Amino acid sequence: MNIELTLHETRVIGCLIEKEITTPEQYPLSLNALTNACNQRSNRDPVLDLDETEVQQVVDGLIRKFFVNEQGGFGSRVPKFQHRFCNTNYGTLKFTPQELGIVCELFLRGPQTPGELRSHTARLCRFGDVTEVEAVLDQLAQREDGPYVQRLAREPGKRESRYAHLFSGELPEDLAGAGETTAPGSAGSGRLGQLEQRVAALEAEVAALRQLVEDLTAP
Repeated sequence: MNIELTLHETRVIGCLIEKEITTPEQYPLSLNALTNACNQRSNRDPVLDLDETEVQQVVDGLIRKFFVNEQGGFGSRVPKFQHRFCNTNYGTLKFTPQELGIVCELFLRGPQTPGELRSHTARLCRFGDVTEVEAVLDQLAQREDGPYVQRLAREPGKRESRYAHLFSGELPEDLAGAGETTAPGSAGSGRLGQLEQRVAALEAEVAALRQLVEDLTAP
């Protein structure tokens, strides 16, 4: 894979993919709508504070790379933008709905655990359980035209390892944990490992619901 994107480029592409799926009636996005999407306080990490000039510069760069397309639209005075990053007639990069949901959330939120991804992708696609998320992550990590994701070294005190996308280049050696294994009988194996995954998924869902409540009650 020879794609290498900046943080701002992944944010723009992630926002376009997200809005295409969640609010198709408002897609493609105007520059103002895209800027607001990039600067959302929820479902974004890190939270950015870009102005329209900065977003336009990022979009211009992505247009030159053929990852974004500008649409004037018949009778429309405001230019609107749509992604050409994947699943279009303009390129060869194709993802299943579940793969696309994971890539989109990794673009918007950065590295996440399978439990967090299951919760955060709920608006984009459906996963039956955390095991299904892990299977799709494995697919993305092993695709012949990839890899597109990599498991990070587990952080001290954490139940699950996080996964990061590889569209911004290879990960530093001190972060990569692709070779990490879990020894039989350890805390991450068997029934205890499954329970830990379920707890992590529930914690992520509670955190997402708490953030939603805060957004709805914010002045």
